[in-house]
Amino acid sequence: MILRIIIKITTVEKKLGTQPTSTRYFNRELSWLAFNQRVLEEARNTEYPLLERLRFVSISSSNMDEFYMVRVAGLRGMVAENISNNSPDGLSPSKQLDLIIPAINKLASIQQECFKEIKEELRNRQFFIINSDELGLNEKEWLGNYFRDQIFPILTPLAIDPAHPFPFFANGNACLVLRIHSSDGSGDDMEALIPLPTQLERFLRLPGSTSRYIALEEIILLFVDQIFPEFSVTGQGLFRLLRDSELEVDDEAEDLMLSFETALRRRRRGEVIQVVFDEKMPLDLQNFVAGKLNIDKDSIFSVSLVGLHDLSQIITNERPELLWPPFNARFPERIRDFGGDCLAAIRAKDIVVHHPYESFDVVVQFLRQAAIDPAVVAIKQTLYRTSQNSPIVSALIEAAESGKSVIAMIELKARFDEAANMNVARDLERAGVQVVYGFLDLKTHAKVSLIVRREGKILRNYAHFGTGNYHPITAKTYTDLSFFTCDVAICRDAALMFNYMTGYAKPVKLEKIFMSPLSSRERISSLVECEIAYALAGKPGAIWAKMNSLVDPQLIDLFYKASNSGVKINLIIRGICCLRPGVKGLSENIAVKSIVGRFLEHSRVMCFGNGEALPSKSSLIYISSADLMPRNLDRRLEHFIPIENLTVRRQVLEEIMVSNLKDTTNSWSLLEDGSYLRLSEPKEKFSAYEYFMTNPSLSGMGSAMNDNSFSVPG
Repeated sequence: MILRIIIKITTVEKKLGTQPTSTRYFNRELSWLAFNQRVLEEARNTEYPLLERLRFVSISSSNMDEFYMVRVAGLRGMVAENISNNSPDGLSPSKQLDLIIPAINKLASIQQECFKEIKEELRNRQFFIINSDELGLNEKEWLGNYFRDQIFPILTPLAIDPAHPFPFFANGNACLVLRIHSSDGSGDDMEALIPLPTQLERFLRLPGSTSRYIALEEIILLFVDQIFPEFSVTGQGLFRLLRDSELEVDDEAEDLMLSFETALRRRRRGEVIQVVFDEKMPLDLQNFVAGKLNIDKDSIFSVSLVGLHDLSQIITNERPELLWPPFNARFPERIRDFGGDCLAAIRAKDIVVHHPYESFDVVVQFLRQAAIDPAVVAIKQTLYRTSQNSPIVSALIEAAESGKSVIAMIELKARFDEAANMNVARDLERAGVQVVYGFLDLKTHAKVSLIVRREGKILRNYAHFGTGNYHPITAKTYTDLSFFTCDVAICRDAALMFNYMTGYAKPVKLEKIFMSPLSSRERISSLVECEIAYALAGKPGAIWAKMNSLVDPQLIDLFYKASNSGVKINLIIRGICCLRPGVKGLSENIAVKSIVGRFLEHSRVMCFGNGEALPSKSSLIYISSADLMPRNLDRRLEHFIPIENLTVRRQVLEEIMVSNLKDTTNSWSLLEDGSYLRLSEPKEKFSAYEYFMTNPSLSGMGSAMNDNSFSVPG
């Protein structure tokens, strides 16, 4: 099956003619929309189980909400303030909106089509998402009791008249709007609202052996006569709104926690930027809501099902045949060889753990072991995002309560996790953890733990660096790398990083690590320039890189320079790519692919041939918390960690990178014209996911290394 992404990033070129920027860079926003369409195309992959396909519809919808709340809202704000800063591809904010809004409409339409297709296929498998007119008598009776006991007490009906003005709705809230008329025929029609309570699930499973789900709004409308007993409903519909969710914090704030609490309250009341209507809603009711919310026509959408992101609620383990077979992450044998002693295993050799194929429990155990080890004297930890009831947080609390020195660098600016992180900070402070909030003007995105342990007469440091967050839930679906080491120089660098985070003590020099915003841009540029020099000297020049986004114009131009010098560049970029590959005289030596599938590609890896063709024994390998975007290089604290141990190098380069480059079943190629083409399946197809799920990682094998079942993909 060959598919082509229909949102072409090069629509920009048609708008701008021959301006140089339009031929050098793809537009960031259109590139993101093309990524979200690749996500949505997975919902049409007939080789996937039906509920997994439905999950991709939900993910695509959730992605679109965040894009609208942040990116579209930002562009509209620039237009409103008459800010005419052009994007690197030469588009003004207003011109970008002219391209983005039709693309969003198109994607929203495809989302609804996918949902309808999957809904019908699910019916054939006795899995139903029903309307109220499909209920049986027994189901109606059961629902009547459920409505009376579980729903009605939470509802707040609101009549709208001069004495009852249109209420405030928070970001993401959904609401039923009704046109009602007195049952005795007196008076005029009036409008009323019934907000959907956020405390209730959107979809309710009906009792019985068959999987049957009904939406909350359908239930409410079924029994609306109990809410407005003296009125008849003459028109009805559901709407949902989004608000501008960019967070502005006073950079002169003395109390960062207080400043963020204030900013979060402001965000809840941000300007309404989108309203989505049920397409069956009468036009007069749509106009009524739009007028009250003061929203323009470009921000109004009509769909068959409002809030597709809520479909995730019905994807449960109840029907395992409609899901992917369960996958149990492996625990590295190397740590088992040491009786589960993480620190002893790390003393013996550096380890890379490949999530989600290898369990995130290794990271949790690393910190739990430190928390209860009487020889451990200090733990330092960054937290960007984590889960509710996080075992990482529990371990830090236990360590502090046992008298250890515990430092937690919590990033309050983690978008949409600000409130959760403030709660975590309070819990840690109550336990005696020294909590710091980083920088006012930088976001701390680095993922690092440092354990200090007294061993005889010395203090030995153990470090963990991750490409992903300390989040046990997302670690089950995000592909990330966890690197454990007690390398003296790297651990010294980690200590200097923490001193910079906690005390603004800028490192004069780091021995092995390089970090943003101090040196990442310079070091990456230097590494690329070295490959250019090798190529110009007649030696192989090669770069392999894996990341979520490539946006930075300076580095893109440097990649173009490298390509023209003969450097062979292979990029694996899940999401946004503003680099235009395959253009003769510009980027003919650059290939870009995107992998989208069962897991969310999240790890960041950079490999440089160092005078040899990749893969090679002399290559330079780095893992990172950063994508190649201006924000990650200039406005965030990030780390790039060298991989030096021979076994770990083989794992990252020959196992992980080679497998991703070889993948044919989940891959899309970015073409010169900006479209994405799903790779056609060769006779011998290769799935990186299947390979990683069925082969133990090289650095984690331990005594299992003698098992002949292991093989690096050729």
